[in-house]
Amino acid sequence: MLVHNIFTVICALLAAVCANCVPIVHRVGYGSIWIFVLLTLAVNLLPLASYKGPRSFTLRMCSHGAVCLKAFFIALPVTAVVQTVFLHRYLPDDVWWALSTALVSVISLAVLFWNGIICVYLFSTQLGLEYRLKGVVLGLVPIANLIMLYRIIKTVCTEIEFEKEKLSVNSGRRGEKICSTLYPILFVHGVCFRDFAFPNYWGRIPHELEKNGARVFYGNHGSAASVCDSALELAARIKYITDDLGYGKVNIIAHSKGGLDCRYAIAEYGIGDRVASLITVNSPHKGCAYADYLLHKIPEKIQNKVARSYNSVLKRLGDDDPDFLAAMRDLTEKRVLEITQGFGDEHGINGICCISIGSKINSRSSAKMPMSLTHGFVKKHVGENDGLVGVDSFEWGDDYRFIKNDSLRGISHADIIDMTRENIPGFDVREFYVNLVSELKEKGL
Repeated sequence: MLVHNIFTVICALLAAVCANCVPIVHRVGYGSIWIFVLLTLAVNLLPLASYKGPRSFTLRMCSHGAVCLKAFFIALPVTAVVQTVFLHRYLPDDVWWALSTALVSVISLAVLFWNGIICVYLFSTQLGLEYRLKGVVLGLVPIANLIMLYRIIKTVCTEIEFEKEKLSVNSGRRGEKICSTLYPILFVHGVCFRDFAFPNYWGRIPHELEKNGARVFYGNHGSAASVCDSALELAARIKYITDDLGYGKVNIIAHSKGGLDCRYAIAEYGIGDRVASLITVNSPHKGCAYADYLLHKIPEKIQNKVARSYNSVLKRLGDDDPDFLAAMRDLTEKRVLEITQGFGDEHGINGICCISIGSKINSRSSAKMPMSLTHGFVKKHVGENDGLVGVDSFEWGDDYRFIKNDSLRGISHADIIDMTRENIPGFDVREFYVNLVSELKEKGL
């Protein structure tokens, strides 16, 4: 950070000089043009050297953008003062000369600003869609644009330091391969999503595990289907990985409805001997009140219309036979009880390491969309929840872990799988999964 700040100060000084080069070298002819060009190149290229840390092109470009924006932020008021004095002195006598100096200042600062903002918009993860849109909308609003710029700079700088630390940690333990489990990891998604390469349903988690030695597979099942049909797809996928690819068994990490799908596949489709562990993450083992609401309160005509639209779109995206309503019905409290009551696995499955994970949102106002919209409704019906599922529904198996976060935000249904790609204060989601999988390795799984 010290190096980053030193470069910021140097670039800010250069930017101020560049923006005011015409008044500074007053009436020296064409020499001022070359001074302007050289200073512009220097102030826009020098920030590239501001990043010091583990090799990362993305972080280097973020650091470059942050230094440019901070230099702009500092140089802007300095230039405003200098130009005000200069214009006041020369504007009555030489209008074109005074206006040309102002134009040089605007061009100089504009180049620096756009250099920085384009870099952080392209390479920052933590800005997210929200900050990017706010930056665009507030860009032409005086004062508000500077406040937004400050928040963008702060967010990017925090991201740089956090990611540098993670790179250093991973570099230091690379040889240990702490996530190289005996059996590969199989990620199983929840309802209304597919295993696209981009965007990845599990955010940055799979790549983080792979950097630490894990072998990763995905369920590759449909986005919306009944628990029975999804389980059948997963059973076929698991048999392919264990038999055809020769891995013997898999360690499953399943989110939301995926946890129910996997329990059904093990209980009904005879794949128990191919599963070393099953970790369910925020799965509705006792049902989802939000699904009950959607099916009981929304008119059937609207339900069918939404389902037809969803099924049509998902067929084009690769689903063989999507069934939105069947998926929703199997998440209701009554239906989940009917599906699972015959399994006899409430306290875990013999021969399989069973772990269930849960979390909750602490404050609706601090949660991200769309969980902030659903959290209040679910809370009225079942109390504390993660935005979709009540905390009383998460526990299953012989090892239940409720993940707490003391921040106002808490950890939502989407946060727990890094869907938002945000670095949440007090909860390092990537390191959480690294530790979880390293436990499996220690157990010989």
